[in-house]
Amino acid sequence: MEYTQLGRTGLKVGRLVLGTMNFGPFTDEADSHAIMDSALGAGINLFDTANVYGWGENKGRTEEIIGSWFAQGGGRREKVVLATKGYGDMTPGGTPWPNFDRLSALNIRRAVEASLKRLNTDYVDLYQFHHIDRLTPVDEVWQAVDTLVQQGKILYAGSSNFPGWRIAQMNEEARRRGSFGLVSEQCLYNLVERRAEMEVIPAAEEYGLGIIPWSPLHGGMLGGMLRKQSEGGRRAGGRAAERIDDPGMRERIQAYEDLIAEHGLEPGEVALAWLLTRPGVTGPIVGPRTADQLDSAVRAVALKLGDDLLTGLDALFPGPGPTPEAFAW
Repeated sequence: MEYTQLGRTGLKVGRLVLGTMNFGPFTDEADSHAIMDSALGAGINLFDTANVYGWGENKGRTEEIIGSWFAQGGGRREKVVLATKGYGDMTPGGTPWPNFDRLSALNIRRAVEASLKRLNTDYVDLYQFHHIDRLTPVDEVWQAVDTLVQQGKILYAGSSNFPGWRIAQMNEEARRRGSFGLVSEQCLYNLVERRAEMEVIPAAEEYGLGIIPWSPLHGGMLGGMLRKQSEGGRRAGGRAAERIDDPGMRERIQAYEDLIAEHGLEPGEVALAWLLTRPGVTGPIVGPRTADQLDSAVRAVALKLGDDLLTGLDALFPGPGPTPEAFAW
């Protein structure tokens, strides 16, 4: 596995990130442990999770599965760059309680302590803000983070789903305080969804943040969906199901699968490999439900895409076009 650096930190990470969202809801504890062992053996050492994963009445379950894996020992915790997130409401159900969600200093402190307990560890390498919070002052967020860093409970802070202006605002406030600032941004980014290229990725690059794309296959749409359906595979759900029914999108996805077939490659592996060619990308998040899905993702790291294929992909899925500064006199 090829290694790179997580933003402007000293942490060396593999070119793929193991997403754990499926651990608990779709993959049981034993299989989740096996996937984590295989990922670490393949050189994937950045594991990403969130306090709300497990969902519904089982919020926190995914972190617990990772914690029980760490408890097996064998240097598992020491070898992993552990990333989790906070923001979402963690109450069991019903009406959210005050200060049990968003990014108030109280909730950040409360959420970190609870995640550490579930994860069976005394520190998190990367603590990410799952969403922008327009209600909490930026300096309050950094006050809480700085305290947790001083206590040794988190090493670095990152963002997720932040607009470019907020990345700039957060890091300018950190600079004013003498804090280290954000080191990564986890954003929706793939061949189908390239809007991050307009403002988010330029802002991240300007401030030295690593880019961690989520949903690299756009909910399975770029994973050979139409071919699998014709072979009797399961129908996609969620975002992919909503968009694939659009005739124009179905036509483009079919053209994508035909292009990949001409090169004798697998659609999902090409989609991952394409992201690894993009400026600023640390590594896309892969969320395998099975060992076979993990093996396919690992193969993508060694895949080199030719110029003709890259040109064809851009023709099918063009980016958003010139960024605003391109129109300067």
